[in-house]
Amino acid sequence: MTRLKSAAIAALVVGIALPTSSAVAISVTGGGVKAWSPAKNDSGIIAVKDGSKDGDPGKAEYYRSASAGTKRTLWNHSGPGTTVYSGDGSRIIKFKACDENDWAPDDCSGWVAP
Repeated sequence: MTRLKSAAIAALVVGIALPTSSAVAISVTGGGVKAWSPAKNDSGIIAVKDGSKDGDPGKAEYYRSASAGTKRTLWNHSGPGTTVYSGDGSRIIKFKACDENDWAPDDCSGWVAP
């Protein structure tokens, strides 16, 4: 009985110590813009960083689980080297990063799912 109790306690400790959800962020780069999710360790937040010095804004286009048919856009108009975060919401299900180009097609990554 003591051995069984020890095994149960060990299993409980391991279960508490190890995280139960995957919070590893997936990132993509389009042009000089990087987007990742989950951001801030939250599956309902996406981030976009403008790493380009071309004067054009960066953006992340994404879809949420609660509104899977609605494409959303998170713009970063703050300039090179800055990061912006979306508001919290339902889980981000797919996204891409884009460096906007005036009068030319945007430089975008492919779509990814976190």
